[in-house]
Amino acid sequence: MEIEKNIVQFLSIHPESSSEAIRQGIRETKSLATIKRALSKLTAKKLVISTGKGRATRYKLSPFYSLFCDFNIQNYYEKEIDDRKIIERFNFTLLTDVLPNISLFSEEETTHLNDLQKKFKQNISELSEFEIKKEFERLAIDLSWKSSQIEGNTYSLLETERLLKEKETASGKTKEEAVMLLNHKEAIDFIIENPDYLFPLSVSKIEDIHSILTKELNVDRNIRRRRVGISGTNYRPIDNEFQIKEALKISCDLINDKKNVFEQALLALLLISYIQPFVDGNKRTARIVSNAILINHNYCPISFRTVDSIDYKKAMLLFYEQNNITMFKNIFIEQYEFAINTYF
Repeated sequence: MEIEKNIVQFLSIHPESSSEAIRQGIRETKSLATIKRALSKLTAKKLVISTGKGRATRYKLSPFYSLFCDFNIQNYYEKEIDDRKIIERFNFTLLTDVLPNISLFSEEETTHLNDLQKKFKQNISELSEFEIKKEFERLAIDLSWKSSQIEGNTYSLLETERLLKEKETASGKTKEEAVMLLNHKEAIDFIIENPDYLFPLSVSKIEDIHSILTKELNVDRNIRRRRVGISGTNYRPIDNEFQIKEALKISCDLINDKKNVFEQALLALLLISYIQPFVDGNKRTARIVSNAILINHNYCPISFRTVDSIDYKKAMLLFYEQNNITMFKNIFIEQYEFAINTYF
């Protein structure tokens, strides 16, 4: 709503303001009661926090504001890379001060995801072991295809199915593309057959998944020791090996400590990609680790089959550049719903 947008803009310049000061400052013709209702909504969204009581109540932007504030994605990406005002360097406070102290999903989103999970449990209770295995196989093919496509692989879904089922390579495609897909399938099979292997999550276990995904692809193993750049953004990941390991360890501890499985899975997707611990294969590793979390807790895995690759990259860049999860969180929820309604 426009009134909420105006309040946020005012508080970004005038923190610790009363509701009356906000009303006067944004020159709203609305009543004070309307301003207070808008403030209550912003507080519920975790965009604004209040201190004090009664007439001494003051409002300011929440430290979690950057995570959840609304972005006009179209306008944001109409700007050239060098014209976007971004957080250029890795933000360690996200790991230490922000993400440990916030629920990433609203009550409404959590209820929706939990309802979907109940539907998944009901669905699989009506399937035989053979049928469940077949559905996992179908999802594994879709995930291998989409995860590779996001990284530029040109195999179609049908060609991917032929490769993974019959080991038939597609004409006009490179050997590396086929290897990427086969590695994906091997990694997915591994986490399905060994659902508890990654847990508790650790740096070395994430490295193991990365090693499967990058086998025979001429990609350096283990934590990188040199700087990497990311196309399409001026965000620069950490370039110190010891800081990379530290950030990844803190992320593992953060994920392990979270009680909500959906938060664990979303954080794995975001943080492994954000840290960029490897020279290549970071987002692929993040998607497999995220699904390993879901599978280990008997939640439905996600294939990402219907996500647009460009939208996925834009959502990821928004987190890199603004530490904002709104677009990526929506993708996660949509893809979980798709998985529930499509598989099993």
